[in-house]
Amino acid sequence: MDVLADFLPIVLRGMLVTVVLSLSAMVLATAIGLVGAWARLAGSAPVKALALIYTVVVRGMPPLVLMLLIYFGGQTALNAAADAMQVEPIRIEPFTAGIVSVGIIFGAYLTETFRGAYLGIPQGEIEAGVAFGMPTLTLARLVVLPPLMRLALPSFWNIWLTLVKACALVSVIGLQDAVYAALSIGRSTREPFTFMLVVAALYLAYTGLSDLVFRRLGRHLARGTRAASV
Repeated sequence: MDVLADFLPIVLRGMLVTVVLSLSAMVLATAIGLVGAWARLAGSAPVKALALIYTVVVRGMPPLVLMLLIYFGGQTALNAAADAMQVEPIRIEPFTAGIVSVGIIFGAYLTETFRGAYLGIPQGEIEAGVAFGMPTLTLARLVVLPPLMRLALPSFWNIWLTLVKACALVSVIGLQDAVYAALSIGRSTREPFTFMLVVAALYLAYTGLSDLVFRRLGRHLARGTRAASV
């Protein structure tokens, strides 16, 4: 127990890194998903094709493999560009690489989530808004966004929980998150099980809190509809 008390603050700092990483990556993934859904629905033929290739390729590859490809491939591409411009080599920090990698990976899943949610909106409501002469932003805010959020929430919720757990993979590229801290401390103290159990409990608490937040959000969005609960 003394060992656990001594090293627990390090694991907690690592968990804070995980929380910030997951939230930042989800913001990026959401932005990519919205742009990707627009490209799949309203883009030109080449844009639709590019968006389709992106979603098929990313969703068809293991997250860890894609993460390593993005990290090392991105580093190589940046260094090649720096070499061509005769400037100092550019180093991608593991935290930045983690946000970009996880964001790109889960942006593909959210692209399909938002596309499916939009297709689930009764088109008559959108056509009615257009017929009344609503400006595009007003139409999006009042007619499209509320049902889009409600329809996308269950899948968004599942993707968020998966993203949080996938953030543990970022320790492979050197990010000092909770898993990295637990592995390092476990090797030095020869008590890996103890510290990995602590990390498992922290992840469970984080996902449990997320579950409560999404349930409340689901009930809020379901008000005034026939949906009883989420």
